Amino acid sequence: MSLVMISTMVLCFALTISVAVSIGLASILGIQASNANMLISVKEMFASINKFPLAAIPFFILAGNLMETGGISRRLVEFAKSIVGGVQGGLPMTCVLTCMIFAAVSGSSVATTFAIGAILIPALIKHGYPTSYAAALQATSAELGVIIPPSIPMILYGVSAEVSIGELFIAGFGPGLLISCALMLFVWAYCKWKGWGKTDGEGRMPFGKATLQAGWALLMPVIILGGIYGGVFTPTEASAVAVFYALVVGVVIYREIKIQNLFAILRKSVISSAVIMFIIANAGLFAFLITRAGVPDAIGRWLESVLQSPTLFLLGVNAALFVIGMFIETSAAIIVLAPILAPVAMHFGVDPVHFGLIMVVNLALGMITPPFGVNLFAACTVARISLDRIIKHLLPFVGVILVCLMLITYIPGISLALRDLVYSK
Repeated sequence: MSLVMISTMVLCFALTISVAVSIGLASILGIQASNANMLISVKEMFASINKFPLAAIPFFILAGNLMETGGISRRLVEFAKSIVGGVQGGLPMTCVLTCMIFAAVSGSSVATTFAIGAILIPALIKHGYPTSYAAALQATSAELGVIIPPSIPMILYGVSAEVSIGELFIAGFGPGLLISCALMLFVWAYCKWKGWGKTDGEGRMPFGKATLQAGWALLMPVIILGGIYGGVFTPTEASAVAVFYALVVGVVIYREIKIQNLFAILRKSVISSAVIMFIIANAGLFAFLITRAGVPDAIGRWLESVLQSPTLFLLGVNAALFVIGMFIETSAAIIVLAPILAPVAMHFGVDPVHFGLIMVVNLALGMITPPFGVNLFAACTVARISLDRIIKHLLPFVGVILVCLMLITYIPGISLALRDLVYSK
């Protein structure tokens, strides 16, 4: 059964069939090969999505779309620009900082790409930056959308590996800040070297005015994250609060969302949510079947025999995840691999929360690496250029995040220090 499933999935990938359909078809053929009851497919697909924490996914997607239409993202851009926009290279730094703030409520990198990219990519081009550089920067910065909490991939890892989502969220701040600071430092130095961005300060608002204008937008992550860690509501309930807050601010306070806009916003959110849920359902069935076939145990024993130390294990896992992330969508990869790899990581003494951050950061790289980098396609759509044109400017950004990944992997305190501080009380 395992051979049929894996070979079918690889063949489908080679034929460029969508990830969800490839995994689902492989699972169905696996059931047929083992002469099992086909009702298993319906039961397990339903069980995969019949989990309360997954309700956060459509709500966070809807919140991100409401923020984009309601003017919240535009005000966050002006706020970020008032902080870092006055230096040479300040506009690319503004892109990173805005994505970091937007990530604190959106949970999705693709939503971040569209919401912030629609504003900043044209601004970067207007200030003389190459279109390919602007698109590569936006795609990379939007990766923070799944690293800084709340994060949809973290929710999926928590559900799949049975790890506290609250702990994962609070552990995500360290890696998120590390990557944000590294990217801002890199773009500042790169712009200095290239001589770009000498006029980035033009049109920059004073800090006080920008803060006042973005006050309601800045209050949103405070309410969402403060409510989660203050015990007022769960991460899933926080997603509904985010939708309510974004709707009230967009309709009543900023008055940029009209009643006629709501149908388009809801339609866009439903389509995005349905795609993710379909992937989760098929990946859940696939994970159930390969677990039933004993594949996780076999892989675990093989890894233990080949990789004798935690250092080698983490290095091998990072290399494998980097390649897997290039070809398989992040959500599907986490649902399939987390139940397999998390127990092995625990055997080597790796904290499951720390390992979850390693998985999320590594697989998030897949969003900006060809051939299936969703952020790349989103950024190219906004910038209206072909994918091949941004590769040159993309490679240095990938290098920066790889360095950060190694630090996150081998310095657990980056992820766990804040978690231990909060949960030790």
